[in-house]
Amino acid sequence: MALQVFDFEKPVVDLENQIESLRQQSGTDPAAAEQIKALGKELAELETKVYGNLTPWQRVLISRKINRPRSMDYINMLLTDWREIKGDRCFRDDEAVACGLARFGGEPLVVVAQQRGKDTKENVARNFGMMHPEGYRKALRVMRLAERFKLPILILIDTPGAYPGVGAEERGQAEAIARNIMEMFSLRTPIIGVVIGEGASGGALGIGVLDHIMMLENSWYCVISPEGCASILWRNGAMAPRAAEAMKLTARDLTELKIVDEVIPEPVGGAHRNPKQVVDNVRVAVARQLKRLCAKDADTLLQERYDKYRAMGVYKE
Repeated sequence: MALQVFDFEKPVVDLENQIESLRQQSGTDPAAAEQIKALGKELAELETKVYGNLTPWQRVLISRKINRPRSMDYINMLLTDWREIKGDRCFRDDEAVACGLARFGGEPLVVVAQQRGKDTKENVARNFGMMHPEGYRKALRVMRLAERFKLPILILIDTPGAYPGVGAEERGQAEAIARNIMEMFSLRTPIIGVVIGEGASGGALGIGVLDHIMMLENSWYCVISPEGCASILWRNGAMAPRAAEAMKLTARDLTELKIVDEVIPEPVGGAHRNPKQVVDNVRVAVARQLKRLCAKDADTLLQERYDKYRAMGVYKE
């Protein structure tokens, strides 16, 4: 699949293509090898310049790349013995979220992962990662199963929001999200999560009450999308870059605000450029937090979870 390229990335991609073309044409020519080496140094400097100073809006764009690793990529590369659990036992199965049992480092855990597609056909099947009420109810069913068998829960967040359709509202979308938020505060088992792409609105928060929340470097997490915010404030979606700046939705912003606990680094240019590296980074972070949280008793977990969310937004004049 060809890489999705945004305007600010074109100088980097053009230079990469120039190097690759020269490498294919030159063979073992020593002069060409020296030229490739010089261009490689120039490329490294250009990547640092372009990707080392990304604006919030540019990070939003990177988070939406079609090539970006999806939740099932992390499940397949990070975990073993994956066994999916389908259906909410009320209406139907929601393909926008994958839930099931797996092993991480040989130890069992439960996974709840919002899944988007890598092409139009898969995105339609997965509803672009926008969960229906039955998706939230399926997630809660599986999380209660984790509590019953004393298994930790790993959440992977990647959604542009909960599905806003009429059918979803008729089946109780708001109630399903609210109930998940309430129930997750009382689950007597460790819950950790990673925002791997977009973390938008209640669509993310409906599975986002966590003991430890991490974000990939080029992900975002906020109550609304930049376009939605711009449409409300300025009645102009083209103001999205300005909205993204004001909303403080990046991983760095949210750690400073103490909303997010940890930022997981990505390869230069984004997770799509080296999926193995970003999965390894996630593996290290998840292993560290599982070890820390699984050592705590349930009462301590619940109290710390409560205190964590009560402290959000507190300030002094």
